[in-house]
Amino acid sequence: MRYDLVVFDNDGVLVDSEPLANTILAGYLTELGHPTSYEDSLRDYMGAAVHRVHDLIHERTGQRLPADFDETLHARTFEGFERELEPVAGVTDVLKQLVAEGVPYCLASSGSHERIRVGHRKTGLDAWFRDENIFSAEDVGRGKPAPDLFLHAAERMRVAPERCVVVEDSRLGVQAALAAGMDVYGFTAMTSEEKLVGANGFFGGMEELPAILGL
Repeated sequence: MRYDLVVFDNDGVLVDSEPLANTILAGYLTELGHPTSYEDSLRDYMGAAVHRVHDLIHERTGQRLPADFDETLHARTFEGFERELEPVAGVTDVLKQLVAEGVPYCLASSGSHERIRVGHRKTGLDAWFRDENIFSAEDVGRGKPAPDLFLHAAERMRVAPERCVVVEDSRLGVQAALAAGMDVYGFTAMTSEEKLVGANGFFGGMEELPAILGL
C-alpha cells in the first residue's frame, strides 16, 4: 500500500539511541535508590515519555523522584549523545527515497524537542527534519501509548490517520499507533516481534522498509 504520510519514531528508528539512553536511565535510577537494570529500563520505559518514569516509580515505591530528575537525566543523556550517538544504519537511504518519490514524512517522538535536536545535530539528520515535521510528546501532554501524539502529527501534516503508516520499535509506540487508527510496522533490530504485538508487519533492517512503504 502506498501511504500519504510516513511517521517515524525517533529513538531506535532514526537514531541508535536506545542502548545508550537506557543504560544512562538505569544507572541514574539505581543511583537514586531504585535498582534498575538495563533490561528493566528497556521493558518499562523504551518508547515512553519521561513522565512514565515518574509515574511507575511512584506507583511501585510511593516515592517521588527528585525535582531536578528530568534536568539531570537530560544533561547526562545529551552528554552521551554528543560522545557516541549514530544514525540507525540505512535510514538516510530511506529518507532519500521518500524525498525522491515525493512521499511526505515526519517524526513523532516521546522525547523532548531538545533531545530530538541534539541527536539530529550529532547524526546529521537535521538535514532531513525541520520544525514543521518534528512532533514531540511535549506538544500534546500525553505520550505513548496514548494516540494523541500520532493524531496530532497527522492533523498538522494534513493527512487522515487511516492514510498514515508508523515506523516503531517499541511496544508502547505500536499501541499508540493502533489506537490512532494507523498502520504500523515494527522494527525488530532491538525488539522482538513478540513484544510488538498488533503491528501489521515486521522488518529487521532499513533496507527492507522501502518495499513495505510501497516505494
